[in-house]
Amino acid sequence: MNQLRDPETGCPWDREQDFSTIAPYTIEEAYEVADAIQRGRMDELKDELGDLLFQVVFHSKMASETGDFDFDDVVEAVCDKMIRRHPHVFAREEGNGHEIDAVAQTEAWEHAKAREREEKGAQSLLDDVPRGMAELQRAVKLQKRASHVGFDWSSPGPVMEKFAEESVEMLEAMQSGSHEEMEDELGDLLFVIANLARQLKIDPAKALRRANAKFELRFRAIERAAGNREALHRMELDEMEALWQQAKLHHRKEGTE
Repeated sequence: MNQLRDPETGCPWDREQDFSTIAPYTIEEAYEVADAIQRGRMDELKDELGDLLFQVVFHSKMASETGDFDFDDVVEAVCDKMIRRHPHVFAREEGNGHEIDAVAQTEAWEHAKAREREEKGAQSLLDDVPRGMAELQRAVKLQKRASHVGFDWSSPGPVMEKFAEESVEMLEAMQSGSHEEMEDELGDLLFVIANLARQLKIDPAKALRRANAKFELRFRAIERAAGNREALHRMELDEMEALWQQAKLHHRKEGTE
């Protein structure tokens, strides 16, 4: 990284990058890590983790150039944080540790994070929910933060009722023909879906990845059946739907979905 960023002998592309231009690559690499995990490709996971680590090194190098922090500071900060948030583990070395289950640990973790937010002068529970997150996951995080003070439904049932209500409003917006209204109501629907996922303890991004994978698998089967792009364009929708249903049955029997 030092060589890549060297002002005289480094790579022109690497030298001209800054935090904002590198951030999209950081997000992309994190998704590629998740993709390798989902597909069970450990060989690819090794490479993708290296790419993600390189992103951390890249940001750390740029910060060191401005005198803000360096890679060692990043490592030290996360070590300090893990020790601070796991007193039941690290305090054992001093004879003060204690047993704790996963539920209690989650609660303790959230309390620790809340104290840290207060120490940083946060004015709202929502202050440090990252704006750079994928919006579906950010919706879950916003809802989870609000639930800490009881602003939440108690079960999935009321969420489904809210979904039905928002669906009606979506239809009304579609009938109005207003793009702005449709966008607004669609956003409400997605927000409710995120809430349902949270209530059911399902990662909505993971659920959507599974749906995407099924779509891709079935559509590729339609393409193979068509033989070529020209034949695919000539195919009627009902023909494609029939092939879709065949692929769906086949993949379920084979256990590939």
